[in-house]
Amino acid sequence: MSRTKYSIGNLYIVATPIGNPLDITLRALEVLRSVDAVICEDRREGSKLAKNIGVDIKEWIEINEHNEADSGNYIQDLLIHGTNLALISDCGTPVFSDPGAKIIERALGLGANIIPIPGASSLMTALSIMDIPLPTFHFAGFLPRQPVKRQKTMDQLRKLNIPIIIMDTPYRLNAVIKDAIRSFGSIKNSVLACDLTMPNEKIYRGTLGEIGKMVNGKKVEFILIIY
Repeated sequence: MSRTKYSIGNLYIVATPIGNPLDITLRALEVLRSVDAVICEDRREGSKLAKNIGVDIKEWIEINEHNEADSGNYIQDLLIHGTNLALISDCGTPVFSDPGAKIIERALGLGANIIPIPGASSLMTALSIMDIPLPTFHFAGFLPRQPVKRQKTMDQLRKLNIPIIIMDTPYRLNAVIKDAIRSFGSIKNSVLACDLTMPNEKIYRGTLGEIGKMVNGKKVEFILIIY
């Protein structure tokens, strides 16, 4: 009795737009149309993206902290049987501040090819509008949710004495700026990039104190650069 042999499938790590759907790359479109299934954090967000960029997805696979083990087993089985998969996040470059590393780890264990499809990144987009060079910086990403822990982390970041880059959820924007003022001081220079690539994109430049007054009460997607 002969056994069917399979070639291990490929896992593509596909960057998607952070706001404006026109920022999708030609290569990303080609990959998303050709793969057998797309792994996403939230099918609703993935479906919205697919509609905006005009791509029909053959199969969606949701993976999050609640189903990672079961979905990981399914993804592993698909790769073993030669299925080509793409991993996307809700927006931007996957794995960077988003889930996906464990999937890549399991795929590598099978011998699958991990193929990056570069594109939009909120970090690189924010850095591209700086009016000073930042050859060195520390990306702090998402800070702790708890106010006391977040403030303690801010104090530790201040001691690094290099530019700090922070991102967080829209509803914590004002809390993050207030904590930054307590740790770095109100006269510390900063740039706040809000809703990048979207129609209401806004870049605030000035001291932390000045920016805090300008965005008081706002809830928007943001990246804060303190330098």
